[in-house]
Amino acid sequence: MMEYDEKAARATERSYLEPEIVRQRIRTLDALALRAGERVLDVGCGPGLLAHDMALQVGVAGRVVGVDKSEAMLKLAQQRCAHLSQVEFKQGMAENLCAEDQSFHALACTQVLLYVPDVKQALSEMRRVLKPGGRIAVIETDWRSAVLTSNEQALTRKITAGWDDAVPSPNLPVQLGPLLREFDFTAIRVEAIPVLNTSYSADSFSAAMAKTVAAAAQERGLVSEAEARTWLDDLKRLEQARAYFFCVNRFLFSAVRA
Repeated sequence: MMEYDEKAARATERSYLEPEIVRQRIRTLDALALRAGERVLDVGCGPGLLAHDMALQVGVAGRVVGVDKSEAMLKLAQQRCAHLSQVEFKQGMAENLCAEDQSFHALACTQVLLYVPDVKQALSEMRRVLKPGGRIAVIETDWRSAVLTSNEQALTRKITAGWDDAVPSPNLPVQLGPLLREFDFTAIRVEAIPVLNTSYSADSFSAAMAKTVAAAAQERGLVSEAEARTWLDDLKRLEQARAYFFCVNRFLFSAVRA
């Protein structure tokens, strides 16, 4: 899984405040249909934006627990939700959730499972901590569907192909439906949530992702530092020429624990 220092965590936080990711959180909340007094788990809570909104929906009689591996992310989440007594954050992993059996009414997991080496173990844990009839919402991205303008097509192919090697479970959406059924989740629904950027602004989702993907390709020796810089500089030039375009589909899977 990716490691975040304070700088990287804050950059991610800024990108999560962009309109397309705000829209994603709204659709996640709609899928979970939280009610006052419920207990909710946010697996991979990041900077706590979704946990904050969950807490407002369940109210002071409810409980929201956010779990994340990153200390830097947890620090941001704690700061964001410090005024909400119904929220707590814990350091932990999706494959080993520190929670009692059947202790949550709902659970969210956003863009986490692709980084998990053992997706089945993570889903088993999620089923374990959910009450019968509990709701789950999982968001994952199929990076094969990404559309990106570039004058450096050869570099684009090398850099984006390297992303599959950088994570344990790439292209996960095509597998999630069968996996959820394997763990006795029912009423499975899937909807696409496009992330569209026509501007390469510093805080946009695609700008943050481009830097991450380029760094991963460089670390694996697929491109040199100079090639990674050439590729990123080309995206900036496209922005200046008003020719930048990026779109990728995220997929929201919602289901009910049998």
